[in-house]
Amino acid sequence: MTLDPRPRAVIDTNVLLDFWVFDDPSARRLRTALDDGAVVALSSGECVDEFTAVLMREQFDLATEQRFEILRRWDRLAERIGRVHAAPLACTDPHDQKFLDLACSTHADWLVTKDKALLKLAKRASRDGLLIITPGTAAGRLDAQ
Repeated sequence: MTLDPRPRAVIDTNVLLDFWVFDDPSARRLRTALDDGAVVALSSGECVDEFTAVLMREQFDLATEQRFEILRRWDRLAERIGRVHAAPLACTDPHDQKFLDLACSTHADWLVTKDKALLKLAKRASRDGLLIITPGTAAGRLDAQ
């Protein structure tokens, strides 16, 4: 039996917005890796609910069909996890805890974020095998493979 060498990643809402709303250059490499199947994306109902709520905000200049196409695309790319348990680490921002819980529940390799509260936990999380990294760091790791 061969283990899947692809990194398993939880990707927070702001990075997803960088993919499809802002087209942030620092997130393009990771978005391409997802599209190509080089990274396994993990999601949960709670994470999808947050992404949906944020994406529907009027501040984004997107047509309704564009919003739904982004959600359909994410749904096709991400493996939905049904059971998520509380992580042994607590984030100072309760809105970000869901990503940490998902990453720990699934034994993800990466939690990709730009959120300062999550990034502060990187050193402690790495002891348990979870890398909390930025999209740029994820890109560097992908390029090094």
